[in-house]
Amino acid sequence: MLKKWFKPSQVAIAASICFTTLTPAAFADQIKKVTEVEGITEYRLDNGLQVLLFPDPTKETVTVNVTYHVGSKHENYGETGMAHLLEHLVFKGTPKHKDIPAELSSHGARPNGTTWTDRTNYFETFAATEENIDWALSMESDRMVNSFIAKKDLDSEMTVVRNEFESGENSPFRITIQRMLAAAFEWHNYGKTTIGAKSDLENVPIDRLQAFYRKYYQPDNATLIVAGKFDSKQLMKKIQATFGQIPKPERVIQPLYTQEPAQDGERSVTIRRVGDAQMIGTVYHVPAGSHEDFAALNVLNEIISAQATGRLHKALVEKKLASNAFGFNFQWAEPSVAIFMAEVDKAGDIAKTEQAMVEALENIKSNPVSADEVEKAKRTLMKAQKLAFNSSERVAMELSEWLGMGDWRLIFLNRDRMEQVSTEDVQRVAEKYLTRNNRTLGKFIPAEKPERVEIPQVANVTDMVKDYKGRKAVAQGEAFDPSHDNITARTSTSKLDNGVKLALLPKKTRGESVVARISLQMGDLLSLQGQDAVGDVTGSMLMRGTENYTREQLKEAFDKLEAQVSIGGGATGAYVSVNTTRANLNDTLKLVAEVLQKPAFDEKEFDLYITEQKVALEQTLQDPQALAFNAFSRHQSPFPKGHPNYVGTIEEQLAALGAVTLDDVKRFHKDFYGASEMQITVVGDFDKAQTTKTLDEITANWQSKNKYARIDSPYKKLSNEAITFNTPDKENATFVASLSIPVGQDHPDAPALTMGNYMLGGGFLNSRLATRLRQQDGLSYGAGSFLNISAFDERASLGAYAICAPQNLAKVEVGFKEEIARMLKDGFTAEEVAAAKSGLLQGRKVSRSQDRELASDLNTNLRLDRTMEHSKQYEKAIAELSAEDINKVMRKYISVDAFAIIQAGDMSKVEK
Repeated sequence: MLKKWFKPSQVAIAASICFTTLTPAAFADQIKKVTEVEGITEYRLDNGLQVLLFPDPTKETVTVNVTYHVGSKHENYGETGMAHLLEHLVFKGTPKHKDIPAELSSHGARPNGTTWTDRTNYFETFAATEENIDWALSMESDRMVNSFIAKKDLDSEMTVVRNEFESGENSPFRITIQRMLAAAFEWHNYGKTTIGAKSDLENVPIDRLQAFYRKYYQPDNATLIVAGKFDSKQLMKKIQATFGQIPKPERVIQPLYTQEPAQDGERSVTIRRVGDAQMIGTVYHVPAGSHEDFAALNVLNEIISAQATGRLHKALVEKKLASNAFGFNFQWAEPSVAIFMAEVDKAGDIAKTEQAMVEALENIKSNPVSADEVEKAKRTLMKAQKLAFNSSERVAMELSEWLGMGDWRLIFLNRDRMEQVSTEDVQRVAEKYLTRNNRTLGKFIPAEKPERVEIPQVANVTDMVKDYKGRKAVAQGEAFDPSHDNITARTSTSKLDNGVKLALLPKKTRGESVVARISLQMGDLLSLQGQDAVGDVTGSMLMRGTENYTREQLKEAFDKLEAQVSIGGGATGAYVSVNTTRANLNDTLKLVAEVLQKPAFDEKEFDLYITEQKVALEQTLQDPQALAFNAFSRHQSPFPKGHPNYVGTIEEQLAALGAVTLDDVKRFHKDFYGASEMQITVVGDFDKAQTTKTLDEITANWQSKNKYARIDSPYKKLSNEAITFNTPDKENATFVASLSIPVGQDHPDAPALTMGNYMLGGGFLNSRLATRLRQQDGLSYGAGSFLNISAFDERASLGAYAICAPQNLAKVEVGFKEEIARMLKDGFTAEEVAAAKSGLLQGRKVSRSQDRELASDLNTNLRLDRTMEHSKQYEKAIAELSAEDINKVMRKYISVDAFAIIQAGDMSKVEK
């Protein structure tokens, strides 16, 4: 739930909502329209609640997002982490909604809450039904002022949040940024992490937490955002009948006034901890996210830190002074920061990296930015913005950030400013803010004279945007019914001349967006022996240049086409994922074909990739989570070394990576890549005939040299022997349980297993495992289970997981086994099953409403020669299940002792 430094069947509706009690005149008096910009309308209730409505009839979903104007910067001495801790407790329920996690699951919602420096928000996306909308408004309005915030919940949740804190302590990246920000800010709370101090989390009195809640969780300090498919007039009546009944508070929130003084010399900090890679970073103070300079600063950051093309990549990665280099800006309501980071091999000379990094950042006056750099950076940023604006759901979530900065209309104003950024603007902000005395890096060295950078303030955001009108709203699409039958009726399947399977679903979409999914399979058991590492490297090298485009030119070409493209592969297949617009689809597909068919396999890029991957793997050698889940994968794949399905240890993966040569990669691509076994799916706004013609052209005469035969992965009874990894000086540990089951997707027991896993550990916070290990025992921030049922073999893998402090590993194992035993003995109740069915089936409907997920489902259907009827019948089987059916199947395949228990952590701290 914390934003990282750098992730009952029917609910009673509040107050028996009745809309006939308000006359039109009375309704107008209580709800005032404020403004409208590009399809978003702002209203204000009498109690001060700000309401933003963003109707989008193109999807069968609704997103409700409540943003409170409170974050970690509002915390006082002894209260650090309070805003985030409160975010957790607000999920604990109200007198009217006693089990919010259960309600979220029963409505099939995709929910969460996040806390950041300037704001906290809670959101859920769900199927667009009146019942769901009524429930969401009732729940959010009730927990705004009636949440329990009870001592018993604080006692259990505090340990969960502390576990989250401990998990962050394992990350060198997060710790480095945390220490740099603490050094960069002497007085302002931006120097303190959102997660807070461990001592504050452990000792905060419940009355202070309750006072914090009563002060900030009020309608006049909140914004309700609703986006998706709804009738605006009816929705405003519902909002008035729920949120409008909350009285306006009498207290006054005083504005914050602490300002960070100009930095008067470079600062530094050094962290020494157990780890497997070095990191170096710099922080520079910059203006608030609402300041006119910030658009130019974003362009500057892209120029400096873009992967493959940025100045840091060229100065550090290409010269082998770092394995990775990147940067980002924090856009905050008050003066913010620009951050740049580099990852260095454990044996590397970090002093040389530091010197090259600082030179690349602070010599822009002598090495000015070019118009070409600015144009490319703006194109990348504007592409991302344009595609984001095509999704009302994404806009609804992004608005929280801009509300935190002062006003939601800044999202549009920032876009306009970005378009107007000039080369001179970027050069000016680089010279102004990227200077020695404004830098926090690693050491303190006295300066002969002060060289302060005064950070400009934003006087009044309201005045800045009061007359802003915006531009024409993004083109709307059609209201698409995501039912199985409608998807089947709207989808045409065929084969291209060379046998490629094709599924096309044309429909009008917001912003004329379109997604495509391509998958191809290759090789057989004999030809792929010992080729796993070579296949992985080959797939990862595809986007690093073609015969006609360098890596940088390829990125630029996709940016010009406003296309987000992901291409990769392994030893047994490759994939392509495309998100673009109608006008650019066919040219994007032609460029994708060049990436797949004519990769450059450049020697310099190959060496860079091997170095980057080596450092990435080395970082996992002491990472409890990586070790535990690698062991899970190895346990579930009991194949001999060299078999295509063999999973190596991290040490074996490092050795295999080091043995791969560029000639191996070229040979693998020549021998295995081709369209002989390929599936292509396109969903969205496109010309069917033209797209088919393009796909026929780009796949013609491209056949695989080696024939394809799927490699079986049959069920095998697995050992239940315990597996343990010792990772000294790691504050967090990982628990994983592993079991294999002889059931495939077409097995009659598969629907019951799916439901059983959903209730055991798949639901949002209210599953059996999450309730026990997180809600009740307070041992784990994240706990649950997952089930992967094969579509090809009669085999399923069942896993359970939890993160915890090392000293709690034994307690987690006891809790897990007791919950498995309770499930087998007492079974699931009819009420539990009814709520889970509702949540799971609505969740699958929401998935079908997302074009990316739908394209992936249709692609899978092509490979399996099946239609959406399979999914329809699977859901029908789920809907018809009784509690007795599910309990019988779970007892048939699961026992406490059958699981292999995998644990990784500092074993010296484990309490026996």
